[in-house]
Amino acid sequence: MTALVRTTAPADEPALAALWERCFDAPHLPRLHALDPDRHRHTFVAQNDPDGGIDAVVVYVPRWIRDAHGVPRRVGGIGSVATRPEARGQGLVRRLLVATERVMTAEGCDWSLLFTGTPGVYRSSGWQEFASTYTEGTLAPAPEAAAFRIRAATGRDAAAVAALHDTYNADRPLSAVRTPEDWAVRAPAWYGPLEDSLVAEDPGSGHVVGWIVARYDGECVEVHEYAGASGCLGALLAAVGERGRAAGLDRARVRLPDGPVVRAALPALLADARTVTQHVGMARPLHATEESVRATVTAPGAVHWFGDCF
Repeated sequence: MTALVRTTAPADEPALAALWERCFDAPHLPRLHALDPDRHRHTFVAQNDPDGGIDAVVVYVPRWIRDAHGVPRRVGGIGSVATRPEARGQGLVRRLLVATERVMTAEGCDWSLLFTGTPGVYRSSGWQEFASTYTEGTLAPAPEAAAFRIRAATGRDAAAVAALHDTYNADRPLSAVRTPEDWAVRAPAWYGPLEDSLVAEDPGSGHVVGWIVARYDGECVEVHEYAGASGCLGALLAAVGERGRAAGLDRARVRLPDGPVVRAALPALLADARTVTQHVGMARPLHATEESVRATVTAPGAVHWFGDCF
């Protein structure tokens, strides 16, 4: 029997949530899915038994992402891809990707973006890997006192943090344009509440001039995002290291775009450092040329922040 491929309806939401719960440890996926008012015509499912449950799902998430010149372009993000274990190996995801590509193209997406640890599933459907890097190493000893006041962020900092993010990424290739809904739902889904992040205050004015997101609940500290004035990054990284040591960790990974400011600040967190290259990002041209998409994903300073994941 050939599986039925279709878009979803509101009545499918419990079945989608059940499939995601079975395949992922990610209870926030239904909340992210709900951000798109057109989510049902952007969600494609396969069913071997039309009267049974959902066997596989692919979600297309429309996003505005900056190109190599910093210009926002409509991009089709691919996320929440899942297949019931019993239905794997039947090519269901490939069939869903064909249907998804048609709709993304019809809706004017320049290209499509996804992140995966299993590129073979997508390579045969036209997506190609691109490289990204992160830096990792041993936590450095506590440095001298910082010139900036570093503290946990609070809800009162939300507007200042959003402004720092917008300014820092105003023309950054591959970065997403964040909406108020993204700040309310998407960023907390991946980063936790704003209070889990740190801000730097200017010692004179008391204004918030820097913001950093790090997690301390894995095998090492994970630095996921930064925005702000160049002079405060070292102080923020030093504070991250202090919290990492307090959590019993001795290593860190820094997922910030390479550049002189980041390289100069890294010794505040890392006693040694090595660069690691990975190929988890994949892109597929739609209306844009292959050359322009490749220019975006390989541009100096290009980054798609973890907090913007689909």
